Amino acid sequence: MAFNLRNLSFSRQVLPAIAGLALLLAIVFIVSGLPDRELSEPENEPPRAPEQLADAPRVAGSGVVEPSSEVVQIGSALSGLVTGLFVQPGDRVSEGQTLFTVDDRAARSALREAEAAIGEARAAISEAETARATASQQLALYRNVDDPAAVSRSEVIRAEGEASAAAQRLTLARARLQAAEARAASARTEIGRLTVRAPIAGEILAVNIRKGEYVSTMGGGGSQPFIEMGQTQPLYVRIDIDEEQAPRLDMGAAATVSPRGASDQQVEATFVRAEPLVVPKRSLTNSAAERVDVRVLQVLYELPEAASTGETLFRVGQQVDAYIPAKGGE
Repeated sequence: MAFNLRNLSFSRQVLPAIAGLALLLAIVFIVSGLPDRELSEPENEPPRAPEQLADAPRVAGSGVVEPSSEVVQIGSALSGLVTGLFVQPGDRVSEGQTLFTVDDRAARSALREAEAAIGEARAAISEAETARATASQQLALYRNVDDPAAVSRSEVIRAEGEASAAAQRLTLARARLQAAEARAASARTEIGRLTVRAPIAGEILAVNIRKGEYVSTMGGGGSQPFIEMGQTQPLYVRIDIDEEQAPRLDMGAAATVSPRGASDQQVEATFVRAEPLVVPKRSLTNSAAERVDVRVLQVLYELPEAASTGETLFRVGQQVDAYIPAKGGE
């Protein structure tokens, strides 16, 4: 039997076929868009309390690793081009060691000018002393003449004037020497300020300048420090305790600290001190239930030496989770 298009009904044959095809496509689209509900391990392990504190009263807090000296931000007293950079991140430096130098050609030129002026002033002093001695001897000779007719009064007056002028020239030469020495000392001070040295012994944490760059003392509020350093032996942890939990804290007890996302690597930190000022919370855990409109008590703990050299590594600026025993029964 031949198929006849004239016998084809849109409402009874074509429309149901289109509806069936649309339903089939909808089922395929829905099935392909279903989320993957297979269970997988979390990328970062959530923090958990240590076994000894699992069933004991405790206070939890988050913190940041910092040097025991805190981070020292190095700047420059004077502006100029960086002519020498002698450290890089990770270097350990001693107190007074040179970190970088700024172009000191102008200061050294001023020092040479001052030293030349010192030499000129010393020569002028020597000349003035000789002239004063000669004038003083001539005046003494005139005054010791017994015969008034042998030396006129005008000659005596002239000798007195020469002696006085020689003394004044000597005073002026000495003043010029002092001024030249002051300029030389100022130039040496400028040269010293153009050499930036480490204020403490410690480790270089960051270097944000390069040789040939221009450094300025007019840094803005968001400008980076030229060099950051600190004493990293030992390391401290600054832990934030919410103000409503602070009264429960067993002040002086050791804290159990672990790096963020590695709760299986736990170390015991020793209490150092609690900051007397309660400050707004700045160290965040990114938890959905976390409150940020609170103030916190900052407590400092010292990490053991092995924490920065062993398998459990703590780095400056790293976020950590901490558990501290609470007062008994609270």
